[in-house]
Amino acid sequence: MRLGPGAPKALRALGGTPMLVHAVRAMADSRAVSLVVVVAPPDGAGEVKSLLDAHALPERTDVLVVPGGDSRQESVKRGLDALPEGYDIVLVHDAARPLVPVDTVDAVVEAVRDGAAAVVPALPLADTVKQVEPAAAPGEPEPVVATPDRSRLRAVQTPQGFERATLVRAHETVTDDVTDDAGMVERLGLAVVTVPGHEEAFKVTRPLDLVLAEAVLARRRLNDGF
Repeated sequence: MRLGPGAPKALRALGGTPMLVHAVRAMADSRAVSLVVVVAPPDGAGEVKSLLDAHALPERTDVLVVPGGDSRQESVKRGLDALPEGYDIVLVHDAARPLVPVDTVDAVVEAVRDGAAAVVPALPLADTVKQVEPAAAPGEPEPVVATPDRSRLRAVQTPQGFERATLVRAHETVTDDVTDDAGMVERLGLAVVTVPGHEEAFKVTRPLDLVLAEAVLARRRLNDGF
């Protein structure tokens, strides 16, 4: 809704191609990724499958489309349930981050391979952050209650990487509503580590984000010669 009226966010065009296709290609560009499971709206899995079939993806990467659930958490769980045996490292990625560089994907995979149970790409914050008491009504002033030390805070991106068994246990154990899968692993008492994120892995949420994404894509095409 924050992106404005039109097609669902993941199907919005970016450079003439749906954001979802860009996001799948961003994962498939990594040679460490051999399967991408796309969790689609329950009533739109067929449409998403047709959409992906119509766009070229690396032949070495398989794509599986499964219907999701009523929440992000349930949808990730359904993607996990559809994952065949033999995949011990799982990446969870937002389709709304269509331009994550392959180096970021590879860094997350390598950190899991090196023994981390859960890995998130993250960036230092450029802005000062205030903790507030939420307003009683939208638009009303909010009292500031604290100013956290910015040097100890990070903005988290995706893909987040996990040992498969750890992520499965998290989804079987944690029932509280959480905003990301790394938070579920934290609830298990396990360590989550960060690797450097990238400024181009931003989330397309508002109309200005779409403008910025178009600019990044145009610059890439110019630099890459296509």
